[in-house]
Amino acid sequence: MGDIVVYVTVSDPDGFDARSITAVAALDDDLRRGMYAYARGARRPVTRDEAAAAVGISRKLAAFHLDKLVAAGLLKFGFAAGPVVKVGRRPKVYEPVDEAIQVQLPVRRHEILAGILAEAVLAEGTGETARDAVLRVAGERGFAAGEEERARIRPGRLGVERALTVAEGVLRRHGFEPSRDTSTCVRLRNCPFHPLAAEAPELVCGLNQAFLAGFLTGVRAGNVEAVLVPGAAECCVELRQAR
Repeated sequence: MGDIVVYVTVSDPDGFDARSITAVAALDDDLRRGMYAYARGARRPVTRDEAAAAVGISRKLAAFHLDKLVAAGLLKFGFAAGPVVKVGRRPKVYEPVDEAIQVQLPVRRHEILAGILAEAVLAEGTGETARDAVLRVAGERGFAAGEEERARIRPGRLGVERALTVAEGVLRRHGFEPSRDTSTCVRLRNCPFHPLAAEAPELVCGLNQAFLAGFLTGVRAGNVEAVLVPGAAECCVELRQAR
């Protein structure tokens, strides 16, 4: 069964997963929260009667709230096995969905960082340092993301401003909170790898730059470069017109 993670401070909500926000918002009700907790604790599909008894409400009201939890993506429903209770119908049962639901403010993408580090450990080449392996894998992941975005939007030849606009869309979805300071420079207001970046800045910032440089290559934005900006209060990388 999937987990729900809510980590809240203050941030720009651009790029958040609307479905996850809807799911978490559905729990802002004591009855729904109680029924969701009951369904998770049961470790099996539960009926409307069982959910109603668990929180002390009528079966009809329980059905309403359970269906709201289904609509929010927190529960899924099916029909109980066994003999038919009424002609043509089996009891409707509910259980938690199998995927994690996360709302993190500001956005964090630790799963991307973990995936890069894990692949680097497994794919470290002969004579290659661990750091070199991390940077190589980060660049490859970024390149793949750039190629995927180019195939999706088919932008044609990219000038500097158009390339930065394309990059902004992807960066926003990854939680970087891009901000166009000038027509030829994008600053990143959030590091999705924080607070790990604060603990190992040389490694994580280098990984960040390699990922973004790989993305620019993959999307064929050769007129834009990812530049390390040491000491930046936000993300350590900026996207600028290539010199």
